[in-house]
Amino acid sequence: MKNKGNLKKRLIIYAVIIVVLVLFGSWQNSMLTVTEYTYKSDKISEGFTIVQISDLHNKNYGKKQKRLIEKISALEPDIIVITGDIADSSHTYIPKAIEFGEEAAKITKTYYVSGNHEQRFSRKEFDYLMDGLKQAGVVRLVDDCLDISLNGDDFRLTGFDENSLIDVANNCPKLAGDKLNVVLAHEPQFIEDYSTHGNIDLVLTGHAHGGQFRLPFIGGVFAPDQGFNPKYYEGMHKMGDTTMIVSRGVGNSAFPLRLFNYPEIVKINIESEKADD
Repeated sequence: MKNKGNLKKRLIIYAVIIVVLVLFGSWQNSMLTVTEYTYKSDKISEGFTIVQISDLHNKNYGKKQKRLIEKISALEPDIIVITGDIADSSHTYIPKAIEFGEEAAKITKTYYVSGNHEQRFSRKEFDYLMDGLKQAGVVRLVDDCLDISLNGDDFRLTGFDENSLIDVANNCPKLAGDKLNVVLAHEPQFIEDYSTHGNIDLVLTGHAHGGQFRLPFIGGVFAPDQGFNPKYYEGMHKMGDTTMIVSRGVGNSAFPLRLFNYPEIVKINIESEKADD
């Protein structure tokens, strides 16, 4: 009888812990945070600010994405970049994704590359999303480059299409090293390809969802295409002359909960290295 009583108590404790974690995870899912990085380059003289949004996955942050848009606007970005999975293939609601693009483009010039979820859409859904983003004023980059001038600085913004990442060396454009090269790409596990492709200074990625669950002393537990104990699930990483920033994203996909892993808006301050001389 005593053993049965102890078992019942343990089951109750486990049930309470699970409920608490689910409630905590649900609350965390909507608690937007901002992570700020500084990237310095001798190819820049004045500097500018990029705000990165990744992996929205149809997440709702209020009417017209009000809470998300207000957070972005307060960061005063010179440009906004969206690094894929703006909508979700398993609970697709494309008007919500287009709505975010429209509101973001009202803040400042907004650029976008697709993610793996967009590639799963039917042709009709895919065209609906791409046409809607274009009409909203969002510029989609498909293995192409734009020379951009901000605050007196000239740099090159390039978008690697999701379909090209399987063979970066042959599918993605070669970049000259005369300007700062900033690349948008959805998936971080190709960092070695990015670093050996030539002249990529900074690449902005997402896809890993922060490892979904982040545990003390362990970090991210699981990331798509990296499996358990992923290496590139958040933060800034350097390989060779290439720096990669991985966004934890602002939404969820197949698994609806995060743990110790707040949705993340990324702010990148591009600064002159010459100022340190």
